[in-house]
Amino acid sequence: MTSADSHELRQALDALVAAAESAGLDSAAARDEGVRIAAAVAESAIGASVQWVDQTGAGSADEFFEAASSARRWRASPTDLLSRLAAEAPQHAGDYAKALIGVVAAASELGEPSIGVLGAASATAAAQLAGARQAPLIPPLSRTEATLFPSTTLAPIPHVGQPLTADLLSTEQPNFARPGDATMAELARRAGLTSSEPEPVSPTATQPAPAAAPPAAAEEEKPKKTVEELLAELDSLIGLDRVKREIHRQTQLLRIDQLRTAAGLTTPTLTRHLVFLGNPGTGKTTVARLVAGIYAALGILSKGHLVEVDRSELVGGYLGQTATKTSEVVAGAIGGVLFVDEAYGLALDQYGAEAITTIVKDMEDHRDDLVVIVAGYPEPMRGFMETNPGLASRFSTSITFQDYTDAELRDIFVRLAEASDFEPTPEALARFEQIVSIEPRDEGFGNGRYARNLLDKAIARHAWRLRDVAEPTLDELRLLLADDLNDSNDGEVQSTDNEAIGAPILVDVPQTDQTSAIEAESADTVPAAVPPSDDPAEPTTSKDTE
Repeated sequence: MTSADSHELRQALDALVAAAESAGLDSAAARDEGVRIAAAVAESAIGASVQWVDQTGAGSADEFFEAASSARRWRASPTDLLSRLAAEAPQHAGDYAKALIGVVAAASELGEPSIGVLGAASATAAAQLAGARQAPLIPPLSRTEATLFPSTTLAPIPHVGQPLTADLLSTEQPNFARPGDATMAELARRAGLTSSEPEPVSPTATQPAPAAAPPAAAEEEKPKKTVEELLAELDSLIGLDRVKREIHRQTQLLRIDQLRTAAGLTTPTLTRHLVFLGNPGTGKTTVARLVAGIYAALGILSKGHLVEVDRSELVGGYLGQTATKTSEVVAGAIGGVLFVDEAYGLALDQYGAEAITTIVKDMEDHRDDLVVIVAGYPEPMRGFMETNPGLASRFSTSITFQDYTDAELRDIFVRLAEASDFEPTPEALARFEQIVSIEPRDEGFGNGRYARNLLDKAIARHAWRLRDVAEPTLDELRLLLADDLNDSNDGEVQSTDNEAIGAPILVDVPQTDQTSAIEAESADTVPAAVPPSDDPAEPTTSKDTE
């Protein structure tokens, strides 16, 4: 970030706070959300932590990495406040999402630029746009538009290669000084960071002029999905057969309970709270969101929204503060589902114990309109359940999420690619299967998130591969090749003395017998798993990938 735009992130955060206040949200919570999502976007950029501290007023670089860790999931799903707006006040969701994209665009300029940061920024912005679908002010992004590459059939986009400031953006075609600059320039334009006004769109046969509607009609919520529609959505997920059976069983149990109550029959007291056990990226948050909708459709919950938190969002800086902080989080979840990810982290000390005690009390106080789902690795979760005598009696049902098979991961990869208007070639899928087959399946394995990370890297390499193609064809814009799943020469330009200029994306590969066989087929190094992040990989607006 240069001196010309040294205050860009600070200004973007101010704009986010203003959008939050207009929507009736807490300004401090909105700023905290913006600060964290900026860290998650810029996490891998060299030198980003120093600039982030300067722009946010944080105390140290440690806060940068803690903030990034807590917000990684927003790189693939809408933020908590945006999700709440989309459910409760959709008329404000568009403006808030627009302000979030401004923060994302500013965060992409922190530190030294890289393909990884630009890919994370693009994915994060797309996730926020998806989370504000009710807002007509922000059109959906398409990877086949001019946001990635110039084309004579597409409208021109600003000249980039320099920091995103209004006076530097023009109508020239991008020179791609950095792969992905065109994407971020478009994000900046959509977020209102440029001085130019968007051109009016003339009504056409396929896009009629919007009819004037009374304010009350404009604010009407979308019809809620039925139980049958939500169960069909559950069944459409890849894999998760045991999970699907258990959710169907729970749904039927609760449906009959509701019917018995309506008939005036005596009904047992059923525990609606759930424990989700499994490794990262196995679809826990996706299913939790569907459970929230199912419970609302059954009339058990009044709203059916999902509030996802972890230890960092429940525990305060000192004893006494935690109870207040946790109660505020629970209050926001009333009417829906409170999803506590990595809940075993609360069993580490007395601060976490205070949060557990508060949750147990609030579960009882709001038992008629609150469902709590705790999730985490199987073994640590057993210890968590033993920390408070009230937990075991309130969580009688545990559902185990198995790791995905190689074939299921391939299907997830294809589904995610198609959702982003990409098509992997058969050779690319064969390369993906080779990579997955040698990946150790320990607790650190990311499952669906692992597939999502490989896709993000492939998309970044695809963009770099077409850097010299002035007008790529539609097939060139869509097709992912086997080379896009390799790790060599990612954003790397060789100088005359063979010294690399730029920073390639490198991933260590476990040395196995299979690795040697793969290397014999290609001179490129096959990537192994990147460390699992909290990003979701579900191609919908879900946070946790199936």
